[in-house]
Parts: sequence; structure tokens; C-alpha cells
Amino acid sequence: MTQIIHSQAMAQENLRAVILTAISTEFKAVRAFLSDSQQVKHPEGNVYQKGTFKANNRTWAVGIAQIGKGDAVASLQTERAISYFDPHVIFFVGVAGGLKDVDIGDVVVSTKIYGYEFGKAEKAFKTRSEIGLSAFALEELANAEVNSEQPAWLKQLRPASKPLPNAYVGPIAAGEKVIASKESSVYQLLSAHYSDALAVEMEGFGFLLAVQKRQRPVSAIVVRGISDLIENKNDDPNQPSENVRQATASRHASAFAFQLLANF
Repeated sequence: MTQIIHSQAMAQENLRAVILTAISTEFKAVRAFLSDSQQVKHPEGNVYQKGTFKANNRTWAVGIAQIGKGDAVASLQTERAISYFDPHVIFFVGVAGGLKDVDIGDVVVSTKIYGYEFGKAEKAFKTRSEIGLSAFALEELANAEVNSEQPAWLKQLRPASKPLPNAYVGPIAAGEKVIASKESSVYQLLSAHYSDALAVEMEGFGFLLAVQKRQRPVSAIVVRGISDLIENKNDDPNQPSENVRQATASRHASAFAFQLLANF
């Protein structure tokens, strides 16, 4: 019995997680949930931060990084961060554009990520979808949180947001293009071929692809806050500025991600 207790204590002492972000606003929102944050340097030059997160009588060592935009960068930097921190779980946290059924400030947690730019460019573009899948255990935890009558992730928001955001678990589309109009060909492609996608972003597919190509599996998922809606992007003159929307969406996504980590 003593040996079992000792093993459990050692396991709790060595809990490790990584959270990746693309831009500074996302990184700062994630860092706000850590204590004892300090810089650490990868031998290849990457500057990460590492801190602690305590929840449910457990302490996680959490490495965080701002890696830049795009699937290609995300794939490379995901592998590098995993090799350095050797985490049990890894998240990509940040902002996204809402495609359907969501409002600004809501959170979307990925079941899968469509790499929508794969295909054959004939007279009409023929899609050849590539898909990155989230970890089943994390997806189940996200569904449980979304379906809870008293969602615990909202308590991570300090101060509380008004109105309270909603959270959804579903598909996300990812590609290298910034979609600024519903009249664009990319938006039309998404509507026609990825109509179940709730949000669109630029890094999630590369992130999940890097995780899935590893021989040693790591549980991974993407958590996105909605900072704008593609169907009426920047049309409302009364809405907050883009910087404010991104900060709010990043804070909401971070709160949900850390609640998943608390329950993992």
C-alpha cells in the first residue's frame, strides 16, 4: 500500500502540460492562469515560459509558447515543444472566426480539424479533405463541461463576463487564409464542403497533425474563442474593437482550457 501511495504522489508531482498560442494576446491570456511563471530556453533558440497550475489537489507544470501563425509553423513548433517538455497533454488555445451557431465571445472546442486547403485545382476546386482528430478523453471532458447545469469553466473567468459566453464542441476548419468576407471563394468553399464547421482558424490542423504523427501519443485538443463572425465581419459599428474582442475571446478560451486541464 505504501508503494502504491508513493507512486501516485510521484505521478502527481510530475504532471506536465503544454499550451501553444499563435499571437501575443492569446499568450498573455494563458499566462494569466499560471503562477511562478518564468522563462526557459530551448536549445534551438525558442523562448518558452513555464509555470504551475493547481486544481483538484494536483499541481501541473505547464509550458506555454507563442509560436506564430499558420499550420506549417504550428506543426514544426508543436513537435519541438513536445520534445522539450514531454507533456501528458497539449492544447492549442486562441481565437477564431465564427462560421455558424456561435456568437462573439463563445468558445469552440474541437472534435476534429478540417485542413480545408487540400484538393485539386481544376476549373472548380475539388476538395480532398485531411482531418486532424482531437483526443477522445479530452473531447468527452469538454462535452461533460458543456452539458453541465453549472459549468465550472465559467468560474475560471475573473471577473465574470457579461453576458456569459456559451461553449460548443464540434468541428473547426483550418487553413492559411484570413477570411474577411462571406463573398470570398474560401467562405463559399467552407459553406459548401464543411458546413458542420463552427469556426475557422489557421493553426489547428498542423498542430493535431504533428501530434498524430508521433510514435508516443500525447492527448491533444484545440480550444478557440470567437473574436469575430465571418458572416458580418466588422460590420457592426457598435461592437468593441478587434483588440478588445481578441482579448475577450482569448480569456474565455483559456478559462475553458484550464478547466479541461483541471479535470484531466
